[in-house]
Amino acid sequence: MDNSGLVIVQIINAFAVDGKGGNPAGVVLDADNLSNAEKLKISKKVGLSETAFVSRSETADFKLEFFTPTKQIVHCGHATVATFSYLKQIGTLKDDYSSKETIDGKRGIEMMGELAFMEQLAPKYVDVSEKEGLILKSLGLVKNDLIPDAPIKLVNTGNSFIVIPVKNVAILRGLTPNFDLISEISEVFDLIGYYVFTTDMDNNYYDATSRMFGPRYGILEESGTGMAAGPLGCYLYDILKINKQRFKIEQGKFMNEPSPSLIVVDLSIENERITGLMAGGKGILDKKIEIKLDA
Repeated sequence: MDNSGLVIVQIINAFAVDGKGGNPAGVVLDADNLSNAEKLKISKKVGLSETAFVSRSETADFKLEFFTPTKQIVHCGHATVATFSYLKQIGTLKDDYSSKETIDGKRGIEMMGELAFMEQLAPKYVDVSEKEGLILKSLGLVKNDLIPDAPIKLVNTGNSFIVIPVKNVAILRGLTPNFDLISEISEVFDLIGYYVFTTDMDNNYYDATSRMFGPRYGILEESGTGMAAGPLGCYLYDILKINKQRFKIEQGKFMNEPSPSLIVVDLSIENERITGLMAGGKGILDKKIEIKLDA
């Protein structure tokens, strides 16, 4: 921020596919002197699902704080990918290995060519079967729409998402989310949101295609969510028993304004157990905007 109260925000499309689509995130560099109230105000003015604020860190290479238009969030996958892709492109990030400090600890970052990957934790699973009926109702689904023998699960690899497996693309496309009810359920389980997916697709390049709803955080639907793709990769391995260590997740295809994204999830596995993961993709600078704080 300069003396005039002017803040420059980079808009970076994270998880872009062949230079197109992706999920836009705001990135603010040199944010050390901004208060949390100012960061929230900037995020509201930017109007994207998340904005990342980068400042100095005593425990990692960079400190990252993430704000939606309504509140601060612990982690954000696409804003992390956007930030580190941009830092690499402008030469601030010199190496292929880096780290970020967040409000709940330090996480590793790895650059693989043009892809930025962020570390997530080993998955924790929570049974949500007692709320299955409400969860289905909140999406306009019935039990028969789900993949057989694939339970709805809360999965946490740093943030909590309810992962919901549906049989096919037609069901995924035709969801009718009740955002008030999704918010109520998200509040009960302290969720970022829902991650609904199917593995039944025409395009064999992807392992799954998905949709993310996070109205509790002001996100009706998002086109690329790294912190949700990580839990889905774990679900595919642990619950659906797909024996792979790399999963390619498509997201954003069935939004009202489609913006397809590619999220790559690499699992770390020891003795058939997931010990951690890296989720990432490519970030491309779209534009820069100026925000006047006192306006």
